Amino acid sequence: MTSPNNHRTDYSDEISLVDLAAIFIRRRRAFYAVFVAITLAGLAYALLTPNEYQYVSLVQVAQKDGGTFVQPPTTAIATLENRWLPEAQSAYRAEHDKKMPFDVSFSNPEDTGLIQFNSSTTAENSKSVKAVHEALIAKVADSQGRLVKVEQASLESQIQSLGRTVDLLKGEKDAGEAIASAIENRSKLELQLVGLDDVELLVTSRQSAEKIAPKRSLIMALAVLLGLMIGVLVTFMSEFASSVRDRLASDGAQ
Repeated sequence: MTSPNNHRTDYSDEISLVDLAAIFIRRRRAFYAVFVAITLAGLAYALLTPNEYQYVSLVQVAQKDGGTFVQPPTTAIATLENRWLPEAQSAYRAEHDKKMPFDVSFSNPEDTGLIQFNSSTTAENSKSVKAVHEALIAKVADSQGRLVKVEQASLESQIQSLGRTVDLLKGEKDAGEAIASAIENRSKLELQLVGLDDVELLVTSRQSAEKIAPKRSLIMALAVLLGLMIGVLVTFMSEFASSVRDRLASDGAQ
């Protein structure tokens, strides 16, 4: 008959919570050292990192009569992102021999003809942000201005053509209805011509009232959490390394 003791599970290699607590207390100096070092590093980073602000410029694209656009804002944004911004970055690198220390993003608020320029950087770079924004806005204004002139020339040509048509119809009989229609169309075109609006600059590189970074409380919370995690890991790894050394020394002595 098999003895009940033969089925008893051997728990000699298992570590209890008491053992873990004992290890932690025995190696607590390693935990304190790691925790304090990481927390102080986080504090230094939070205090020494300069404040960053949001810089915004706002442009109203050229419009026709009735609120339609000479060019959709999304088209202008695509050109900004793929042509004019890379050119501005290259020009900055050529002038300062370093990469532009901030980026510029563009957005079009829904159902508007606005293009918003956004940059996040320190106050030290505010003049550079303004210069880059103004250079990009000048590109938009120049491009939209040419489109406005083309639209203006087209409307003026149509108005002149209708004027000549009216003059020709005046000498003919039963042309009253045609003359009235031509005059009405010419009036509509004249209203469209008057309603043409060029690019309007609303805001240039306006700095946000509050800083957007660094978030010092968040940095400190993460530093404390990271210090706890790494401190605990180092504590038990140091105990593991010590146990390995003791085992090797014991095996060597035998």
